[in-house]
Amino acid sequence: MQNKKVDIAPSVMCADLCNLEAGVKEISDLGIELLHVDILDGHFSPSMPLGIDTIKQLKTRTNMKFDVHIMSKNNEYFIQEMIDLDVHQISFHIETSDHVDRHVQLIKQSGIKTAVALNPATPLTELEYILPLCDTVVLMLINPGFATNKNEKQVPYAVQKVKDLKKMIDEKGLQTQIEVDGRVSFDTIPELVHAGADILVAGSTSLFSSKQSLSENKKEMEEQIKKGLFEEVK
Repeated sequence: MQNKKVDIAPSVMCADLCNLEAGVKEISDLGIELLHVDILDGHFSPSMPLGIDTIKQLKTRTNMKFDVHIMSKNNEYFIQEMIDLDVHQISFHIETSDHVDRHVQLIKQSGIKTAVALNPATPLTELEYILPLCDTVVLMLINPGFATNKNEKQVPYAVQKVKDLKKMIDEKGLQTQIEVDGRVSFDTIPELVHAGADILVAGSTSLFSSKQSLSENKKEMEEQIKKGLFEEVK
C-alpha cells in the first residue's frame, strides 16, 4: 500500500460558518485540495446548514475542489444544480433514489466524478450493478445529518464494511475509490486506511479538533494515515 495516496476532505460544515470564506482559505492554505460540501434538504435528515446560493458564492472564492454529498429526497434537482456549478465530485444516496442509474448517468455525462453514498446499515449488495459506473463510493459511518449529536458514535461494523467493499472492488477489477464519512477520528484513521479507505472526510474529531490548531491536526492526520499504510494495524 506504500504508493497509495489518501486524500483528506475537510467538511465545510465544521468550518466557521459565520466566517466561511476565511475558514475555507485557512484550509486551502494548508495545501488541502478537496473540500467536502454537504447539501441537505431538511427532509432526508433534520439539518440544513448551507444553501445552494452560499455554495455558489463560495465556489467563486476558492480554487478548492468541491466534493459534494447530496442528502435529499429530490436527488435530481440538486444533482443538476451541482452540475451547473461544475463541482469536482457529486455523490447521492441510493436509499432516496428511485432511478439510481439515471442519476449516475446524469453525473457521468457531465464529466464530473460520479459517486453514490450508502447509509451505515445499507448492504453493499445494493452496489452490485452500479459499482462499475462509480468513481467513488461514500460509506457513511454514522447516520447522516446527525453529526452535531456528540453521542452519535461510529457504527461498530465500520471497518468491516470498508474491508468488504474493498474486496468487492478488487474482485471486479475496478479502480473505484472508497470515501468514509462520519466520526473519522485520529483513533480510527489507521484502521480505516488499512481496510481500504482512499478519502477521509475530516470533521470535529480530526482536522477541526479544538485541542490543536488546524495545521497541527493536519499533521496528526497524516501521521495516522501513514500508520494505516505502512504498519500492521491490530
